[in-house]
Amino acid sequence: MNMTATSRTPITGVVITLNEAANIEACLASLARVCDELIVVDSGSTDDTCALARAFGARVIEQPYLGDGPQKNVGPKAATHRWVLSLDADERLTEQAVSTVQALSLSTTEHDGFALRRRNFIGSRWVKRCGWYPDYCLRLFDRERTGFSESRQHSSVQASHPARLDADIEHYSFANLAELFTKAGGRFSTRAAKIMYLKGKKVNACSPFIHGANAFVRKYLFQRGFMAGPDGLSVSLSAGVNAYLKYAKLLEFQRDPQVREREDFNRVW
Repeated sequence: MNMTATSRTPITGVVITLNEAANIEACLASLARVCDELIVVDSGSTDDTCALARAFGARVIEQPYLGDGPQKNVGPKAATHRWVLSLDADERLTEQAVSTVQALSLSTTEHDGFALRRRNFIGSRWVKRCGWYPDYCLRLFDRERTGFSESRQHSSVQASHPARLDADIEHYSFANLAELFTKAGGRFSTRAAKIMYLKGKKVNACSPFIHGANAFVRKYLFQRGFMAGPDGLSVSLSAGVNAYLKYAKLLEFQRDPQVREREDFNRVW
């Protein structure tokens, strides 16, 4: 743990995981630079994630996946300290973020949360367009005043008086272009389609094309993906593919009983 933090307001670092053996040590090492306690909430890893986390000194809580918000609230509720810094396993604090967090006066601040900019990467390439930067994420918060929303998809901290820090975290979400497209065409779009189906959302034959085209145009033109070269085009195409397949899969659930019967809607999360 970061011994210099003992003279400051203590912070608990929290990570949710599922088969993150390749990432968890680097993530915890990053958090340990500013945190006095580390908690990993694992949803059933079959690799060495839990063993590596325990060896690093983290407390591991085993919790079947509840959905994004409910899962991310498990760690803060079990934290010893009032202030919580929540990272995903594929995220890291930059040197700038470490020094900025260490300089905060958390015991006297009027803010209930702090957001950092997120640098999103494909491989080692930082994509600065397509809405990928600055991608402000509220990750440091007072758990006694706020927490993640109970949304089971794309949850965020619901602070009432947050502030933005002049610092970045790094997000290594896609190892390469292949992963960018396979995630969009696979579990991301399938999960979204299931959620919409369970909510009773109806679509027509034009919906996949319209949503796919809109997603591509928004990323490539309005969010200036064209200024990011091949990676900007790839991110925009991936967003279009994800949107198209999300609505195409929903349409398939609506019109094909055989496909619908073979899908397990109890395993959305």
